[in-house]
Amino acid sequence: MSSTTAGEPTWFTEADCNLDAFRSLVERETDAHGHPFAERAEQGVLLYDSDRLRGLTSTTEGRRNVQSELVRALFDGPGIVVLKGAFADTTVVDRTSEAFNALIEEERATGGARGDHFAAPGTNDRVWNALEKLAVRAPEVFADYYANDMLSLIAEAWLGPAYQVTSQVNVVNPGGAAQRVHRDYHLGFLTQERAAAHPAHVHRLSPVLTLQGAAAHCDMPVESGPTLYLPHSQKYGPGYLAWRLPQFVEYFESHHVQLPLDKGDAAFFNPALFHAAGHNRSTGIRRMANLLQISSGFGRAMESVDREAMTNALFPVLLRRKAEGASEDWLRRVVAATAEGYPFPTNLDLDPPVDGLAPPSQADTVWQAVVGDWSPERLRKELQEGAKRRRS
Repeated sequence: MSSTTAGEPTWFTEADCNLDAFRSLVERETDAHGHPFAERAEQGVLLYDSDRLRGLTSTTEGRRNVQSELVRALFDGPGIVVLKGAFADTTVVDRTSEAFNALIEEERATGGARGDHFAAPGTNDRVWNALEKLAVRAPEVFADYYANDMLSLIAEAWLGPAYQVTSQVNVVNPGGAAQRVHRDYHLGFLTQERAAAHPAHVHRLSPVLTLQGAAAHCDMPVESGPTLYLPHSQKYGPGYLAWRLPQFVEYFESHHVQLPLDKGDAAFFNPALFHAAGHNRSTGIRRMANLLQISSGFGRAMESVDREAMTNALFPVLLRRKAEGASEDWLRRVVAATAEGYPFPTNLDLDPPVDGLAPPSQADTVWQAVVGDWSPERLRKELQEGAKRRRS
């Protein structure tokens, strides 16, 4: 082990992966009393009532207080929270599910195999880049879905205001086998050798660049195989090297927890949490989840997303909803899920800062267009010009 003068490891190795040390972290009770906004802890997972959170976050101070607790829960607590009733109107979920099913049928008809990072290809029905596909094909549905206040609440808490949403639809069919236990993007997607080549402080940084989420698009009893979790496992320093080791895999299989979800619930978790999709043992439940991988503006998202195309598809909807009386918060949440919220990287010769240290982001331009009631064609041209200014 290479160490700093303070005794902390500079690089992790497999030799640092000690199961006893791991057990000392994960074999503890979740402190529900230390999370007063939660309704309860169930199998070590904190459950929140979304309607209650909506009341608690009606003021700036209340919003910050709730967000602070959510960050503590994800970082120092169990590493996972379930927001019950995150989508209060489940008809929005149903409309989105219809759009997702149409995408699945369309892609199945093309014969393209949809692989899975941690399960055998063909086990599940998977739609990659469902965010862009939904926005372009069903912008009205997209707007109603991604205007969700609970998604914005927790994404902003963990990642800050320039968060970037990506989405992958996963349908585990009856009989679909469980995934292998894993940690997630970024370091979780590297080989053991490449992960070990990154210094320990990068292992600690990686989880705060992404928020993992799963929105339930159907009722998910345990027999349908909702996600398996190991609360508190995100705290284990060398965990990006440990999750593949047989003794840690065996421990996860013996000690994971699994919570049923209702349609409209959403689970959010630290990407360093040990987790895996469960085995669908039901005979008739197609377990559909919208897997939300939300990235910091300071990191790199896993998927390439054409946010210019998304914005052009969504803008007429934004203008129409504004005219119908949609609130500023509603409109801003849709913009945040659609447009690029961070102005870099850019070409500072062509796109210099004007009123500060950074040029306007794509989202800044879209919001200016919403407020100013621009025509769709004017916004389209400005987005094209903005893209040109950012090229080398």
